[in-house]
Amino acid sequence: MNNNKTRRLAFALLAALGSQAGATELVYTPVNPAFGGNPLNGTWLLNNAQAQNDHDDPAIKDRASAFASTSALERFTSQLESRLLSQLLTNINNGNTGSLQTDAFIINVIDDSGALSIQITDRVTGEISEIQVNGLAP
Repeated sequence: MNNNKTRRLAFALLAALGSQAGATELVYTPVNPAFGGNPLNGTWLLNNAQAQNDHDDPAIKDRASAFASTSALERFTSQLESRLLSQLLTNINNGNTGSLQTDAFIINVIDDSGALSIQITDRVTGEISEIQVNGLAP
């Protein structure tokens, strides 16, 4: 009799729980934003992919070896040429013009009352390029 009451109670609990529990349709939601997932997942996915990437880019090694193959004198010369060209262009604000000659180029800068003319001559080919800017305040 006690066993019968326990069965009835268990059956009543299962019936009560069964009527309240309902199944819903399973819906797949993609994670990758390229396939319709949340766009905020993009950065996380990219970082995980890069962390797992064990391939080396050969272009990076080529650039590093190219930098290593230039001597300190060549790097200094390149930086000095860049600095002198920058100073030449800065002097235009003061109304000064000038020129700069390197191994590869001859650069002439002329300021004619607000009309700036930069003439670049390639020493190897003799090709001349000219850049003109109008409307500069002298």
